[in-house]
Amino acid sequence: MSNAAVGLPVGRGLSYLIVAGVAWGTAGAAGSLAYRASDIGPVALSFWRCAAGLVLLAAARLLRPRARAAVTQPLRRRALRAGATGVGLAVFQTAYFAAVAATGLAVATVVTLGAGPVLIALGARLTLGERLGRGGGLAVAGALAGLGVLTLGGGGATVRPWGVLLGLLSAAGCCVMTLLTRRWGRDGSVDAASTSVAAFTVTSLCLLPFALAEGLVPHTAEPGRLLWLVAYIAAVPTALAYALYFAAAAVVRPATVSVIMLLEPVSAAVLAVVLLGERLTASTLTGTVLLLASVAALAVAEARGGAADEEPVLV
Repeated sequence: MSNAAVGLPVGRGLSYLIVAGVAWGTAGAAGSLAYRASDIGPVALSFWRCAAGLVLLAAARLLRPRARAAVTQPLRRRALRAGATGVGLAVFQTAYFAAVAATGLAVATVVTLGAGPVLIALGARLTLGERLGRGGGLAVAGALAGLGVLTLGGGGATVRPWGVLLGLLSAAGCCVMTLLTRRWGRDGSVDAASTSVAAFTVTSLCLLPFALAEGLVPHTAEPGRLLWLVAYIAAVPTALAYALYFAAAAVVRPATVSVIMLLEPVSAAVLAVVLLGERLTASTLTGTVLLLASVAALAVAEARGGAADEEPVLV
């Protein structure tokens, strides 16, 4: 079935992923500012991010004219899909935060985002029959090299086995979420708005007990600032970014999705230099160039591959 069957051309899906990847990169800086302004914990912040993002997604869906679904799914199947996607998202986010706490930001980022493209490429080959090809494989290798240089180039990272295992668990959650979205997108049964709302409902419910144990309501001397930061995290790198992600992941090859997601650390590194005053090092510049070149190469290959069966369809 052509990619147009789900109502989104591949080229537009690629642009959605690029915007989502850049938006995700801003969440780290906003989260750091939230930690400075209060005693909020990472799980509580993740819960409020998902819960507030859910409210925004649900409101946007109510305001948007209802489109006819390509395929009507039974309630049981829709509930199963929502549960699988939501649990995958919860594992992806929570295990990553735990990996950061266990082994540090640099190693957790390399393990989670580095293992993601590999697991997704293997999973797509085994379950979907999709091949990367030699050029795609080289692009993935270049992206992983760039990620390693970008995050570990400064040295001083400490590798702890438990943190590595948590990073791999996070990558597995991302892999399941991406592959399922792509698989369901092939039969035209993915509605991005419904998928986003359902996934964040399940994710919020999964995170709630852990957030309660950690401390759901933070103490702060700057409530207005904290509120604006949480609102931004919920609106841009959550509601907007994941709505774009779920729409695009249904039509773009999973391996390409996973590599474009690596724009997150690039965006975070640029923000650290421009807004937070961090020094632009040779490793930061080299890693950024490698990652951007790999993303561009895969995006061009994906667009060419989808051009033959793509038709411009308004969404």
